[in-house]
Amino acid sequence: MGAPMAGCIARAHHALTLYDSVRERAVQVATELGCRVADDFDGLAASDFVVTMLPTGQIVRDLYLRQGLALKLRRGAIAIDMSSSDPVGTRELGAELATCGITLIDAPVSGGVPRAAQGTLTIMIGGDDSAAIDRARPLLRAMGDRLFDTGGLGSGHAMKALNNFVAAASFAACAEALLAGQRFGLDPARMVEILNVSTGRSFHTDLVLREHVVGGKFATGFQLGLLAKDVRIAADLARELRLDAPLVRLVSERFETARDALGYTRDHTEAIKTWDKNSAV
Repeated sequence: MGAPMAGCIARAHHALTLYDSVRERAVQVATELGCRVADDFDGLAASDFVVTMLPTGQIVRDLYLRQGLALKLRRGAIAIDMSSSDPVGTRELGAELATCGITLIDAPVSGGVPRAAQGTLTIMIGGDDSAAIDRARPLLRAMGDRLFDTGGLGSGHAMKALNNFVAAASFAACAEALLAGQRFGLDPARMVEILNVSTGRSFHTDLVLREHVVGGKFATGFQLGLLAKDVRIAADLARELRLDAPLVRLVSERFETARDALGYTRDHTEAIKTWDKNSAV
């Protein structure tokens, strides 16, 4: 996700410096975009904004605090975390960065790699400093055409996790329906055709099932481990809020089972393989 998003920033004529823990990755993207590469955190010290797109909130926290990026940035810098992070952890990180004079904004995205490349991501913006959000908005508009203010710090990350829970629950329901129908003798392709003109229609029936599940491509570009992580964030949030939400717990367990069986980096649509295998014939 980070590479096509960086491309949108460069095409919007923002001065861009790239950093990655594997320098070769940053060099490859920087060569394509014609921008600078930072060899270390000193190369980021003068940045007005730092955008992170990383696998987990813990990695973001380690980057700023344990690895020391927060101590290198100038006071007044704005940190924009566009990862799918834990909203409670985001609030805690924001408080710690504030002691260094750095403002944290959470701005997770939805839309996947194709919309990241087009600059048409949906971006959910959370933050406690409205002036900082206004300063960041032109940069965010370079990456997304649907910008939503969601409230205080962490609210964007909460919204992203809840969105992905709904998406995961929808896929799980679709998968179970296809497996049940197929065992009864229904044709999966015809099932998808009927779902798409009936009340069961969803993002997955419309854009995912035919090509990636029934068609066997299993290549949406969204890793199974990342989706399992996002649904776990939603489940943990419900628990912390003392909400009676058995469905999110069940969906979380289902995707974690598939992740453990198949591996973190497999496409999330491959979860159906595990659920089919685990069902007695």
